[in-house]
Amino acid sequence: MNDRILVVDDERGLREGCKRVLVPEGYLVESADSGEGGWALVKTIPYDLLLIDVMMPGMSGLDLLSRVLQHDPDLVCVVITGYATLETAVEATKRGAFDFLRKPFSPEELVNLVRKGLEKRRLSVEARRLREEREQNLLALATEQSRLRTVINAMSDGVLVVNLEGTLVLYNPAAVRLADFRRFPAVGSNVQDCLADSSLVEHIHVELSGSPPERSLISQETLVGQLTVLASIAPVRDERGQLLGAVVLLRDISHLKELDRLKSEFVSMVSHELKAPLSAIEGYLDTILAGYASDPEKQRRWLERSRERTSACLALIKDLLDLSRMETRKVQRQVEPLAVSEPVAEAVALLKGQADASQITVTTDLPADLPRIEGSREELSRLFTNLVSNAIKYNRRGGKVTIAGQTDGAYLKIAVTDTGIGIPAAALPNLFNEFYRVTTPETRYIAGTGLGLSIVKRIADAHQGQVTVQSLPGSGSTFAVFLPIPVAPHLQ
Repeated sequence: MNDRILVVDDERGLREGCKRVLVPEGYLVESADSGEGGWALVKTIPYDLLLIDVMMPGMSGLDLLSRVLQHDPDLVCVVITGYATLETAVEATKRGAFDFLRKPFSPEELVNLVRKGLEKRRLSVEARRLREEREQNLLALATEQSRLRTVINAMSDGVLVVNLEGTLVLYNPAAVRLADFRRFPAVGSNVQDCLADSSLVEHIHVELSGSPPERSLISQETLVGQLTVLASIAPVRDERGQLLGAVVLLRDISHLKELDRLKSEFVSMVSHELKAPLSAIEGYLDTILAGYASDPEKQRRWLERSRERTSACLALIKDLLDLSRMETRKVQRQVEPLAVSEPVAEAVALLKGQADASQITVTTDLPADLPRIEGSREELSRLFTNLVSNAIKYNRRGGKVTIAGQTDGAYLKIAVTDTGIGIPAAALPNLFNEFYRVTTPETRYIAGTGLGLSIVKRIADAHQGQVTVQSLPGSGSTFAVFLPIPVAPHLQ
């Protein structure tokens, strides 16, 4: 693109002379015969260089100089004057003039000065561009650093970054909670002075000492108060592979440790629950096979006991599978509007033989106008089957079981009450835990898996409900299930 030059002078001859000299040099030259005319052009057209006469009627050249430089600070202005005094030179310099051109001047002087002025213009423009680019890059870098710090500070894992000298250069709030610090950490402090865990400090120094390239990660577990923390340490290298420092990632694995403990307890408990009946079955079968039970009646008795133990094992396995499906949320729950009397009736019909064998009377008190609920018929049938089964098993011979329903605020309350042996107060808080069974002389010979009430609670929770228990030893128990009543009119 050709450089654009504006000549502002009230002498027509000078304006035309400048054009004849500069146009052949490849410049675009325009002119104005007054300061006002020159100012009007500068406001509308971008120029690279101005040749301005000092002495003009109306707006003087110095006044025009001040205005155009306020409009475009990088515009190069050359003052043309036939009265070059020291005062004029000082004033023009103060107002930003690049140089002087004294009348009369030769074409060579004009061309040389214009070239120097335009070179200065290019340098000024380039300097401004680089300055703006640098400022934008600095702003982008500051923004990126701010974003990175925001992300790191929001992490639940702790982050510590140290340089080659072992100086802490970055940490986030989670690190303060997960690292065992002697004192509150500060950027610029030595990590050895901050961390109380000497083993972790030693591993950091191993990474900073220039470990072999194949080593990329060191991990160790440490205790910080009540927490178990996994510390992972990795080197930080530049694009050439030069070691710059190390980063320490701290992760709270207390819940994983607790899961491991619960898993071990679960395996131990299941093994114990299965070992006793299977050992008894094996003993009966070995005795029969050895020929020690020649009496057919005795053989029958032992085989019946083996079948009872087998049924107990199968019941335990079934409950475990149900519990596993609920825990992993793999249950395909078919939710539908239904009357609670339907799953209750299914449970009562299923357990009629068990109740009759113990001469226990089961009665229901479920008014026909009870609101319908929204739930899974299969799961609610299992829930009430477990509750009614327990009410029968832990009852007294000839006792009673009552199933009553009523509304309770926004919930439908179904209470299963028995006249059985009751539950000690100390056992109530653990009653819905997996494999928990009340151990008393009265329950010694009652078979059970210890999972029934746990399944009841999970089904109630899955239906946004809850289950409660009230009991006194020797006075029976009442288990109450609260299920939410839908607000949709068609379900009322």
